[in-house]
Amino acid sequence: MDYLKVGKATELTGRDRRLYRLLEIAPGFLSWSTLLLLIILSYFKPIWVAYFIIAFDVYWLLLVIYLGILLLFAYFAMQKNVLINWRVKCNNLSWQDIHHLIIFPTYKESLEIIKQSFQGLLDDGYPTEKMIVILAVEAREGKDALVNAKIIEQEYGNKFKKFLITIHPDNIVGELKGKGANQAWAAKEVKEKIIDKENYDYNKILVSVFDIDTVVFPGYFFCLTYKFLTTPNPYKASYQPIPIYHNNIWQAYFFARVAAASNTFWQMMQQIRQEKLATYSSHSMTWRALVDINFWSTNMVSEDSRIFWHSLCYYKGDYRVEPLYFPVSMDICMDKNIYQTMKNLYKQQRRWGWGVENVPYLIFNVIKNYKELPIKKMIGRIFIQLYGFHSWATNALIIGIIGWLPIIFGGNQFNNMVLSNNLPTITRTLMIIAMIGLVFSAIISTILLPKRPSNYGFSKNIIIILQWLILPITIIIFGAIPSLEAQTRLMLGKYMGYWVTPKSR
Repeated sequence: MDYLKVGKATELTGRDRRLYRLLEIAPGFLSWSTLLLLIILSYFKPIWVAYFIIAFDVYWLLLVIYLGILLLFAYFAMQKNVLINWRVKCNNLSWQDIHHLIIFPTYKESLEIIKQSFQGLLDDGYPTEKMIVILAVEAREGKDALVNAKIIEQEYGNKFKKFLITIHPDNIVGELKGKGANQAWAAKEVKEKIIDKENYDYNKILVSVFDIDTVVFPGYFFCLTYKFLTTPNPYKASYQPIPIYHNNIWQAYFFARVAAASNTFWQMMQQIRQEKLATYSSHSMTWRALVDINFWSTNMVSEDSRIFWHSLCYYKGDYRVEPLYFPVSMDICMDKNIYQTMKNLYKQQRRWGWGVENVPYLIFNVIKNYKELPIKKMIGRIFIQLYGFHSWATNALIIGIIGWLPIIFGGNQFNNMVLSNNLPTITRTLMIIAMIGLVFSAIISTILLPKRPSNYGFSKNIIIILQWLILPITIIIFGAIPSLEAQTRLMLGKYMGYWVTPKSR
């Protein structure tokens, strides 16, 4: 059994299977234990919980300030990088031999969305004769996918060094129907039909796997090339841009914009904290590393982050993510009406929360290969992941709901205490101070806005600023709850399939 390709416990047998199931149970068990313990103690020991809530609110305030500082530094770094002429910087290096392989997995996306992403490649500025572009379609989508693919081929195919349409067969045994299986099939096809056939140098190919709605900002590939050519040990690194959801920002619903911007800010802050950075969504890596690990796993949902954890374990801890501080533009979750958009956004966040499946994967592989891995580094990585998913599922619920339970459940004895009377005031005061983070987020998101289309008035800008007032609600409904559901499903062995977020403009 290749443990680095494990997707879930049911793929194992015997003691390995039992161990992996226990590890799948752990994240959800920890989150639920935290919430239930606080609820129970709110009744039996309300004083304990009250002091805990005050301490937690102070921690939250300090965290908001700390993250705000990180966001500010990341913003300035990104703005600086966007203004740099990366081609000029590359001219001092031997960049002419570097080829870029770009894979676009697609499933039921409109021709409009696909065209915009391809046009972004042409507008990037990197020589298109050094680009190999793959449009990876799913056979299960039917003839419509092939029709769109042929239109793209006719319009864009001759503009690149190589263009290839791959068709991922349906119902391959052992595969989960999703993006990972599609792009793995595409990579193997291009390896056989182009790279190996024409003897391309594996060491001079960079692979970018982009969600189909990804539109690169001009200069992305020169920035990526420069980073690759100047960073130490470049073959043991992935390269992560910052996702900014601007493609349909003016049309999207306000709550979806807040959720998308919050994700952007989180990714910006992670770029500063490289020790916590993992690959996410659209990213790049070397062809050498991708071939070494035998491409993406085809049996799990969170393929974008799993490729990093797989590489980290494969290279015995000697693998990292290099932050690019450079944006790519993507779509905000949006559908035909507000109700469907809410439903889709919840499902999207739940799928992102399913990234918790990487926690048991990482712990399991450390246990199996502890003699070959840097244990201190791997334990640190495990703790960061476990803490991150636990915080995602519990923090907003603790602040927004559980923080008030001592007053509700504490009874007359507690409610007659000075502590009971002061708890709401202290909590409210700390949270009002913490609102500086919300104001800061509103300012940064406004500065990042693309030019307003002529069919929207200035009032749209006002709405985009005021929309941040609903952040305390969105981080519960479209943050903590779907994350907690994902952990609960994993805990119960109710494995999720890959759900493709519908894209509409």
